Amino acid sequence: MKFGNPLAAALVITAATVLIVSYALHQPESALLVIIVYIATIIFLSIIVYFLSKIYSKHKSSVDPEDFVEICEDLNTEIAIWSDDFSLIIMNKKLRDLIGIDYEKYDKKEALFTAFGLTKENGEDIQKFIESPSYESTFRNSGGTVSIAWSTSPVKRRKKRSVFLSTGFNLTELKKMKNNLASANDFFKSSMELAEIGLLLSSDKKKFVASPEAAAMLGINSGTIDISVLRSMIHPNDRIHFERAVKYADASGNVNSIEMKIKGSGGAYRWYNFRYKSIIGTANTAPVFGGALLDVTQEHEKDILIERLAYIDEVTEISNRNKLMATGQELYDTCNVLSHSYWIIVLDIDRFHIVNDTCGYENGNYILKNFAHILYKFVTPGGIAARISGDNFALILKDYGDDDLPSRTARSIQDEFAKLAVDDFEAITLSCSAGFSKMPGDGNSFLDVMEHAEFALKSANGSQSTIIGYEPSMHDSIIGRNELEKALALAIKNNELQLFYQPKIDLKTDKIMGVEALIRWIKPDGTIIKPDSFVPVAESSHLIGKISEFVLNEGCRQNKLWQKMGYPNIVMSINFTSTDFYQADLKEKVLEALAKSKLDAKWLEVELTETLALSDIDFAVSQMNKLRELDVKLAMDDFGTGYSSLSYLQILPITLLKLDRSFITDIQHDNIAFEIVSAVIRIAKSKKIETIAEGIENKEQEEILRKAGCDYGQGYLYGKPMPAEKMNEFFEENAKINAGTKSGNN
Repeated sequence: MKFGNPLAAALVITAATVLIVSYALHQPESALLVIIVYIATIIFLSIIVYFLSKIYSKHKSSVDPEDFVEICEDLNTEIAIWSDDFSLIIMNKKLRDLIGIDYEKYDKKEALFTAFGLTKENGEDIQKFIESPSYESTFRNSGGTVSIAWSTSPVKRRKKRSVFLSTGFNLTELKKMKNNLASANDFFKSSMELAEIGLLLSSDKKKFVASPEAAAMLGINSGTIDISVLRSMIHPNDRIHFERAVKYADASGNVNSIEMKIKGSGGAYRWYNFRYKSIIGTANTAPVFGGALLDVTQEHEKDILIERLAYIDEVTEISNRNKLMATGQELYDTCNVLSHSYWIIVLDIDRFHIVNDTCGYENGNYILKNFAHILYKFVTPGGIAARISGDNFALILKDYGDDDLPSRTARSIQDEFAKLAVDDFEAITLSCSAGFSKMPGDGNSFLDVMEHAEFALKSANGSQSTIIGYEPSMHDSIIGRNELEKALALAIKNNELQLFYQPKIDLKTDKIMGVEALIRWIKPDGTIIKPDSFVPVAESSHLIGKISEFVLNEGCRQNKLWQKMGYPNIVMSINFTSTDFYQADLKEKVLEALAKSKLDAKWLEVELTETLALSDIDFAVSQMNKLRELDVKLAMDDFGTGYSSLSYLQILPITLLKLDRSFITDIQHDNIAFEIVSAVIRIAKSKKIETIAEGIENKEQEEILRKAGCDYGQGYLYGKPMPAEKMNEFFEENAKINAGTKSGNN
């Protein structure tokens, strides 16, 4: 209902009075009646106006529900208009729906108290609600907990009551987001704690800010640690990798990782994986370097078993070649980045096969293991000791500016190694040789540098206890040797090796009594390469075993073939190198060759050099006795050129002594040479050892040696080394000569 203005009603009455008075003046006969009616009407209207004024005054201080509905009903916020005596309570649809009430049936006061979060009618609570600029209430509805921030302002104040407008801001979704965010933070924090992942961050690469987990790992009480302090806690062997990470982290944002041992709170080193990245700064942000620190000790211990198979040598328990190559390349790369340098020393145990063959493989492994332990004493921070092949080792040393370091270290290793020659090894000289180079200067990769150290070692040409540094001039000669080695291996495969034979003559009868088998390499184009050019390469590359096996088997086969062809029975002499002679199964190999060719053992002779026989006298005697048990003849070659004494003739079970050509060359003019040769022949005869002179080139030399009592002769006077076909002709020619001589004598 709409109420009019009482003032307007008064104006209407005044206008009506003027009209009545005017009518009465014109109609006197009816004036009394009109006035009475008018007065009655005025009294009645006055009463109406009075009551209308009262009603108007009353509604002037309240709110019309219909106006409220029109204005606030559909606003998208919670609104309530209420009086402090709660006689007036109006709530819009947004609030009603939020509370979840039937507005017509539900107690409005109870609904209002629910919306305001007031549990009971308490003057102090209501006053606090009114006076608070923002009052947060909480209640539950069918959807869960609801939170609203209320702001209340007075609309009209009266002595008896006041009317207030309360507008609400729904905090429910914000609360949920906040709780979810807190839960997420708690989740990630818990995850970090459970996973034991620490965080290290730095903006200046001088100090790390450490998360609680990282602080616990490192055993620090504060949330920061100087990078220099952290570096001191890292194992010396791993510091170089950490330094590289800090100094040259990839600014592109790529994630890198390193593993390192850090001495933490427990006082013992533990393995950690540090996954890090570097982010460059901008105009508004500082640069950031850092990452996650993860304790991987347990995983690392598990990986040790796998690593032992891949990177640890089983016999010596130090790194193998695979580990050396991986670590070496890392160090090489680091050298280029940080301007560091390292020495690599490659070492070879001299004549190690003698140890295996004389003392057995168990004792050989003992020597290898102890040699490895000696090397390990000299490992410097960041370096490594490794076994790279059978008796070859490598040692990487950090360069501190001392150019004598590799030589001095190698000499110390030699001294330590020599001390192992006790007890079962007392009769053996234990020594090693070394070659060294420097990285990164001596190569374009770690492999290059190591090969150059091996070049230096090989350049010693078999000498013992040598220590040689790499020189660029070695490269060409070593490359030539390597190419020759490859070509020789191919030649063996393609059967390019052939035996030539040099005849030996009985000085008493002038008959052929034997031949010496000499290896030749005949290339497809007919070029003949003598053994002096390729046998040393074969010995250093272990191809010599295949060559010696060929010589043994082919020599036995050819001698048996000559016997079948009706030629005189002769002795086939073959040469053994130290590599062959000191093999434990030498007797078995010789026996196998004899059985295969069906050659009687007495027609086979093995020639040994004086130096070879005397390098390990006890083992040499043992090997010789095994061959003599087969009835194989034994000759000592080049006698008189070494350091032996004639007393060794009493020890060595030889059957033939070869006088070196150096005594024969000028024997007809050199009286001292003649006296030496004569004395050796007399001593040999007293020991029932036959003698043969090498290098006889003329009849005068032959006659002197015949008169001195020498049994046999060999040299160009009788024939140069020749292939088997030429030897067939020699047999026939020698038979004719001897037949003619015999006929003439008759």
